[in-house]
Amino acid sequence: MQEFPLVIVLALVLRSGVAVSPVAAQEERRCVPAERFLSQEFLMVTRSDPDTLDDWRTGKRLAACRISAAGTRRTTIAVAARVFFEKVRAGGWTRTPDPRDAPNEASLRFRLGETDCLFNVYQGILLGTDSEIEVTNAVARQPGEELYHVQVVCVPAMEARPRT
Repeated sequence: MQEFPLVIVLALVLRSGVAVSPVAAQEERRCVPAERFLSQEFLMVTRSDPDTLDDWRTGKRLAACRISAAGTRRTTIAVAARVFFEKVRAGGWTRTPDPRDAPNEASLRFRLGETDCLFNVYQGILLGTDSEIEVTNAVARQPGEELYHVQVVCVPAMEARPRT
């Protein structure tokens, strides 16, 4: 296979219109702490992608990043979710002020530094995205282990809009 200089590859990408925008790259970096936490603390397979979020908490459409993660568990999904959120708290994340999330659906919003991340723990394929399928297929399971997933959407930390 012939190797091309990086400059030529970048020029071809830019001409093709598939260039990664600086905003997308910046927002993907916002996911790094959460993605590292999932892969190191839970040994999950992860993938991060740029995204947007119609944020009900702030009333704004925000540039975001989304992490798709898959791992294994030997407990029920309810126990796995409880343990998951206990470790999130122990890892230095705090509940976002006025989070407006869905705690009865194992979807909780946490803040770390200047970033808010909405963590959603679930089982099975939920979104059917390429990322979700990729991480699912990459998990090696042992006998007695069940798959579970975590989707995380991270945005800049902001004040909530007033409730009406």
